[in-house]
Amino acid sequence: MAESIPMQSEALPEHVRWLSVGAAIAAISVVGIAIGLGIPLLSITLESRGYSTSMIGANTAVAGLASIVGAWFAIPIARRFGVINILLTMIVIGALSFLGFYLATDFWMWFPLRVTLHVALTTLFILSEFWISTSAPPAKRGLVLGIYATMLSLGFALGPFLFSQIGSAGFMPYLVTVLIVSLALVPVAIARREEPSLDGGTHGKSASFVPYIFMVPAATAAVLVFGAVETGGFALFPVYGARSGFSEGDAALLLTAIGLGNVILQIPLGILSDRVSDRRVLLAVCAVFGLVGMGILPFVIQSWYLAALVLFFWGGVVAGLYTIGLAHLGSRLSGGDLASANAAFVFCYGFGMLLGPQAIGSSMDLFGVHGFELAIGAFFVLYLLLIIIRVIATGRK
Repeated sequence: MAESIPMQSEALPEHVRWLSVGAAIAAISVVGIAIGLGIPLLSITLESRGYSTSMIGANTAVAGLASIVGAWFAIPIARRFGVINILLTMIVIGALSFLGFYLATDFWMWFPLRVTLHVALTTLFILSEFWISTSAPPAKRGLVLGIYATMLSLGFALGPFLFSQIGSAGFMPYLVTVLIVSLALVPVAIARREEPSLDGGTHGKSASFVPYIFMVPAATAAVLVFGAVETGGFALFPVYGARSGFSEGDAALLLTAIGLGNVILQIPLGILSDRVSDRRVLLAVCAVFGLVGMGILPFVIQSWYLAALVLFFWGGVVAGLYTIGLAHLGSRLSGGDLASANAAFVFCYGFGMLLGPQAIGSSMDLFGVHGFELAIGAFFVLYLLLIIIRVIATGRK
């Protein structure tokens, strides 16, 4: 169980290593911009070619499979070739994958491209989050991870904004995405002497990330739900917005509203997570807020401003599922243990990416436009049921 894991104190810094933190945050933030621009771009491109939401969801869901694969191999390859070298390599692979989407003419080609893109992105997230966590002392880890989540959310918000300005036609949006991803090479290269160590921890180099999934079920289930609603929501919200009567640009700006909510609320949530005795309470609150938001959305979706207001707060609070869960892992583990825990965390996020787009796309095919809210709300209901069952079964979790 999570509470039985002893706090590891070795190799933890007394002060924040800002060069490492800054490099990792800068790199992952520009990748976030590319994702925020690229994922809606890919969905709109497929819809313009006549593919159903189920097919779009299926192609997007491949990202979840790729993330699962990436979670298995990220730590072993980083141990063999070095964290910084793998980060630089995955940035290049991610940039080339976006270029491949433009060049690919047949739908089947998009499936292997999703795999290469999201294996690269998964590895980037695992190693960057590990780098950030090992560069901050426990007392300030919530703050540092809140800054990380804020900058990443800012990237996700800027991506749809760029998409609303550039559109989906021609080579330009793909070129911009490739260039943005490539920018991540710069901060990582600058800080390459600050490479984090994968040594240490309770279990050492032989550790598998799988046990960590079940050590912290409230956190890993939370990030699974977040992965499902974030990926499925971002992929299919442009379609949802269009069917609700919005233009392509206005729908993209609603995604920006979600991202801006993330930007504003992640630092307060990160700090708050360091000050509460039981993080499950905050995770449950985030899930309740997510469920209520989806219940309200059908009644306000005809007004762009009301929808933007609801989605602003909804996106910010729901993103706390990721920030609070990540802070919980980082405050208890170090070295190889922390790397394995990060891999478990991202593995569950990837599993959510696998479930979310397909579930939401199929729900929209079955129930129409409001199948979007029904599917997302169902994920929050299931998570809250898990929390209730754990509390009743154990009296502690």
